[in-house]
Amino acid sequence: MNTPSQSLVVWCNCPDQTSAQTLAKGIITARLAACVNQMGAVQSVYHWQGGIESAQEVPLMIKTTLAMYPQLEQWLLEHHPYDVPEIIALPIVAGAPDYLAWLAQESNGVEQGSTQ
Repeated sequence: MNTPSQSLVVWCNCPDQTSAQTLAKGIITARLAACVNQMGAVQSVYHWQGGIESAQEVPLMIKTTLAMYPQLEQWLLEHHPYDVPEIIALPIVAGAPDYLAWLAQESNGVEQGSTQ
């Protein structure tokens, strides 16, 4: 059974809805997470290359396990359109036991459609 300390929420901002949807589907297909929530656009203000930038971004809230995080991070680094994507993992400190069990079961790294 998955415990809260083994569960993570990973935040990752995307430049637009299209890239967010592509990343979300890829993550789920690869079973790197149980669920990805694609949020509405937000306005981000940040330092970049010596200046202050402002851009509209689309956040992804990714629910996965601590065990799958290294593979998820590597996958995001390979597929994300940003040079330096925001990838931040936060521990889930409490949650419904049945939900956490489902999260662990679905975040198994066995690609959907695979015969493994």
